[in-house]
Amino acid sequence: MSELITAELVDLDLSAETKSEAARSLAERMVSAGRVTDLDGFLADVAAREAQMPTGLDGGIGIPHCRSEHVAAPTLAFGRSRRGIDFGAADGPADLVFLIAAPAGADDDHLTILSSLARRLMDPGFTDALRAEADPAVAAALVRGEEAPATAPEPAEAATEKTATAERTAAKPFRIVAVTSCPTGIAHTYMAAESLEAAARAQGVVLDVETQGSAGFERLDPAVIAAADAVIWAHDVDVREKGRFGGKPVVDTGVKAGINRPAELIAEARAKAERGEISGIAEDGAGPAEGTGGPSGPSGHFGVRLRTYLMSGVSYMVPFVAAGGLLIALSFAIGGYEIAGAKSVADHFVWGESASWAALLNQIGTAAFGFLVPVLAGYIAYGMADRPALVPGFVGGAIALTIDAGFLGGLVAGLLAGAAVMAIQRVKVHPTLRGIMPVLVIPLLASIAVGFLMFIVVGKPIASLQNALTDWLNGLSGSNAVILGVVLGLMMCFDMGGPLNKVAYAFAVGGLADPTPGSLKVMAAVMAAGMVPPLAMALATTLRRSLFTRTERENGRAAWVLGASFITEGAIPFAAADPLRVIPSVMAGGAVTGALSMAFGCTLRAPHGGVFVVPLIGEPFLYLLAIAVGTAVSTALVVVLKGMRRTPGSGAPADDGPAVAVAA
Repeated sequence: MSELITAELVDLDLSAETKSEAARSLAERMVSAGRVTDLDGFLADVAAREAQMPTGLDGGIGIPHCRSEHVAAPTLAFGRSRRGIDFGAADGPADLVFLIAAPAGADDDHLTILSSLARRLMDPGFTDALRAEADPAVAAALVRGEEAPATAPEPAEAATEKTATAERTAAKPFRIVAVTSCPTGIAHTYMAAESLEAAARAQGVVLDVETQGSAGFERLDPAVIAAADAVIWAHDVDVREKGRFGGKPVVDTGVKAGINRPAELIAEARAKAERGEISGIAEDGAGPAEGTGGPSGPSGHFGVRLRTYLMSGVSYMVPFVAAGGLLIALSFAIGGYEIAGAKSVADHFVWGESASWAALLNQIGTAAFGFLVPVLAGYIAYGMADRPALVPGFVGGAIALTIDAGFLGGLVAGLLAGAAVMAIQRVKVHPTLRGIMPVLVIPLLASIAVGFLMFIVVGKPIASLQNALTDWLNGLSGSNAVILGVVLGLMMCFDMGGPLNKVAYAFAVGGLADPTPGSLKVMAAVMAAGMVPPLAMALATTLRRSLFTRTERENGRAAWVLGASFITEGAIPFAAADPLRVIPSVMAGGAVTGALSMAFGCTLRAPHGGVFVVPLIGEPFLYLLAIAVGTAVSTALVVVLKGMRRTPGSGAPADDGPAVAVAA
């Protein structure tokens, strides 16, 4: 930071009372130093950044910062307030204020500055020295990391304290912040977090995790992120607000890696930090920083990235599926299937009639279902290119519905929108245009491109394919239906909430948007097979307790409820502890259940709910029989395979041995 701050950029008696006044006072010094060309324009950019998230840190520190086209060179100004200024920190006002300014074309400069400064601010010796210093030149030198000019011999006590501070700094533990996420946010997200935390404790690493998923998330404290030495992303959907982690080494991988090999990820994070590898993430998360040479999305080969993009779309679609599907199913339970053709309740609603209430629920659910394809397409595009891709993604999804391209059209539209935005983002533009690119230029051009491709080029072939698939599902009977049931059952149980599971589930849900007899059979088979893994593990831990650890037996009790609720992830703790025995067993049971459900002709109009929507299932008794048979098959196989593991050292669990499984 040798050229970032000088004595004229230091105010040791900052008289401002509000954060806007403080920013103006420090910015005026930048203008006088020739570092800022337009005071009001720069302050507007500072205020816009402050509105996104407060920049106050615990310990009496405020770090307002922004990128701006009105900044001539990366600059840092420091002010010290006697009264204290509220920057939104939880512990009160800030007396140390650092204003960081970076040119618009240097996306990661101020993030690197902020990261470096924040780590030093965690040292009480550094902040105490800033609070005590009376010379602006010495304060500037302290902020730059230089030794203060010696004005008098240093007392022995001060030298001893400085040595102790240096020793404490050298002994500070390695710090990591992590984000874990999966499409549903039910199991994988939290299992990865627990695995990473356990591995960090074993290595003496300080690790803080932010768990993201469709259920929402609580953001990490900005001070914690700023003090971290490295970042780990273990995710199957796009990391939200990734710009917060800019300027730090990032390990980017899938959520299962966080569960299965957390120690390796921590070691990789250490290695990247030691090599000084810095991510090229722009603070707004809209793409890579200029010159970083890589996308801001998930790393890895194309297949890994494609899976992450698709899972991002599915994760945002699931709440619409659950709400809309259950509303429609409930309307059928109240008013029968013919309620779908009822007149608009806006004109014909009667308070005392159950038919009116059934029609109301049906029409609300249908409205929610109308968003499935646009949301899928929009958030596939979002996973690829962040917020600028939302508009062309939603537009492409809406066009897919207009031309009857359905679920497949939504998938293609989302990928096209994301690709179009990524292509436009690679074009270098003048700095004055960068501010309007993500909100005007990119959505406009990408929407035109996606609309042209969907209406004129690829839309009709996809619609024809969708219609052919629908006709094939409607014509399923006999061995064809059974084979499809087997395949869907295997997919649902192979990774239990992972990509294959979600592909099968999304395929089934897509058919509910325009239900046919064939698509309703597919939905029934998918849900039945997905209930088998946790139910089988629950039954196995009940029948043969000695084959499982104490933790697995506790997980088994919870698995009864999870299985009955169609939460396949309830079996993951067992699969993580013993994959070679558990996964083949549950796949066999899922395949049997899927085949029987299709053979019995069971149908389902609800996308979720497990046993709680049995009244809405066609052939409900045969449906429950299919689940029972599949559960029995999986239970028998896992008991037999685990029973063969009896030799010392082979990994057979003692009755009260150490916990092996990770709690979901």
